[in-house]
Amino acid sequence: MGRGRLEAFSDGVLAIIITIMVLALKVPEQSGLAALNALWPVLASYVLSFVYVGIYWNNHHHLVHAVHQVNGRIMWANLHLLFWLSLLPFMTAWAGQSGFAATPMMLYGLVLFMAGVAYWLLLHSILASAGCDSVLAREVGHDGKGMASQVLYLFGIGLSWLHPWAGGLLYGAVALLWLVPDRRIERALARDAGTEPAARNGGRSV
Repeated sequence: MGRGRLEAFSDGVLAIIITIMVLALKVPEQSGLAALNALWPVLASYVLSFVYVGIYWNNHHHLVHAVHQVNGRIMWANLHLLFWLSLLPFMTAWAGQSGFAATPMMLYGLVLFMAGVAYWLLLHSILASAGCDSVLAREVGHDGKGMASQVLYLFGIGLSWLHPWAGGLLYGAVALLWLVPDRRIERALARDAGTEPAARNGGRSV
């Protein structure tokens, strides 16, 4: 199977996830801005989850473009990632409606952690398919930012037990780390196509 069907299916699932999250937002009964005061935890959790879905959509787009042939391992790894992301609407609603209580925030962090694990498995399934000598395998190398994110998720889960707000801030900090798509994959695709721009310093790639 080509990558087009995999990407189209994934895009559809992510679009549905965002739709479910926004439909969970309840319209306040009053018409003034003061009516939003009671809803701000729900709005904040929605914004954070929307950013996370956007991050995964961006990085998934880059990652799938490195795939030349989709096999069964990649398909199941992709479904595994979509499974954890599909839990975000439920966890978003629970965390927001509870006013960021400890248990919902811990489980919210657990879903983010497992989504990170699933993305790592998808990445390495694609690397295994491409081969250890591929441009992608050489460029990706050690995933320091991914490992740091997983450690921060675990700290956030622990903090949420004592201080749910601190855990939420840590989840937000991880999101800030990933606002820019994974440049390693962009560089690998550019090198594979022979179109990577050269820097001024000695013609090295940037």
